[in-house]
Amino acid sequence: MKLPKEKAIPDLDDAPLTAKEMARLRPLREVFPDLSEWSRKRRRARKGEAHKTAVSIRLSPEVIAFYKDKGRGWQTRIDETLRAIVAATK
Repeated sequence: MKLPKEKAIPDLDDAPLTAKEMARLRPLREVFPDLSEWSRKRRRARKGEAHKTAVSIRLSPEVIAFYKDKGRGWQTRIDETLRAIVAATK
């Protein structure tokens, strides 16, 4: 339900930055260089680049647990394993 403007409660967490606050801002790469590098590397394929194809595949629970236990990126690691097998069998 949307309240009339005169009764709306202002969101103090979303207040505009002051000129002083804007002057203190620094680029992500200066504040968190590791995060910046990780973010730069993790991008989607650009138009015209090779794309991955979405598929549905049934894998054993042990395989899923093995890859998920190693943390984020488990689907990418499965893809890397399968690509290595393909390259080795050519």
